[in-house]
Amino acid sequence: MTKPINFASLAERIGVAFHDISILRAACTHRSYLNENKGAGLEHNERLEFLGDAVLELVVTTFLYRKYPDKAEGALTAYRSAIVNTVSLTKVAESISLGDFMLLSRGEAKDTGRARAVIVANAVEAVIGAIYLDQGYNAAANFISSHILEVIDIDVIVEQKSWIDAKSRFQERAQEKLGTTPTYKTLKETGPDHGKQFTLGVFLRDVQVATGSGMSKQEAEQQAAEKALEIKGW
Repeated sequence: MTKPINFASLAERIGVAFHDISILRAACTHRSYLNENKGAGLEHNERLEFLGDAVLELVVTTFLYRKYPDKAEGALTAYRSAIVNTVSLTKVAESISLGDFMLLSRGEAKDTGRARAVIVANAVEAVIGAIYLDQGYNAAANFISSHILEVIDIDVIVEQKSWIDAKSRFQERAQEKLGTTPTYKTLKETGPDHGKQFTLGVFLRDVQVATGSGMSKQEAEQQAAEKALEIKGW
């Protein structure tokens, strides 16, 4: 049986009057919920997430293109990555209490860690996809503008160079201070194929400096690099 959730209340929170509220429900339905509720007749949100990611990228790219007319493609790509990431999307999810409307398996519903943050961040992209399909590009762009672009101080990101990812920063520091390049090794893989969790270690020469975990190896590497920067005081 479908968990009783008032998706009209979520629509009100995000300021969108959906023609078809079922598309918003689909945006909030995680694959794990369907694994436990096979007869629910629902669609999980991964296709909407795929669509919403493309819409989000287009809106943010257009914004940056206009805001920084003198910046090269490489810099704009880096800025976009700093704006559109799991951290910022998780904050969007928190601002609209998206977690309260998610349809999850019992196991996923109990998780409050990094894996849960990734789920709700992905659901934000699915919601964007749902808005786009139901209301069109302008409505999706307005949501992105009000919940991301108007909230993040992009000039500070550019000024502080926080758009440079942790893995790149750690490599620069290691080469500068020790004359060596960090290496990353997979230490553990857990979970099913559709929800694997990777644990990687970052090494300087043969010494393990830190570990990181994530839903992808790239995410785990970034977390390991962030911890390594802190441990080394770089």
